[in-house]
Amino acid sequence: QAQMVESGGGSVQAGGSLRLSCAPSQDFSYNCVGWFRQAPGKEREGVAALSTYYSATAAYIADSVKGRFTITQHPANSTVYLQMNNLKPEDTAMYYCAAGYMDGGSVCGSDSADFGYWGQGTQVTVSS
Repeated sequence: QAQMVESGGGSVQAGGSLRLSCAPSQDFSYNCVGWFRQAPGKEREGVAALSTYYSATAAYIADSVKGRFTITQHPANSTVYLQMNNLKPEDTAMYYCAAGYMDGGSVCGSDSADFGYWGQGTQVTVSS
């Protein structure tokens, strides 16, 4: 079954950095990759999304991470990265990568319902 595969989570102190990676487990069609996170007791929220067709441009960045997180795509393959700098304890969560094919009725953004392929998640823990 096609899915996304994440890596790169871990534990860091506040102010530190981590880079998450995400790649498809097999070939399938998609044009948007998003990163989501879910902390215990909270709803899943969109963190960042990238349109993989249009020069791999960032399509969405949550206000809570703007200026600290960057989403990019490897220039030679399908790997998408989430570079997280100046991490804060409130960034602690399970981070999920997802992919979807956005047609005329969907936007490459933060709506998890638009993404059909998900990963198992990678834990990020930030201590103060």
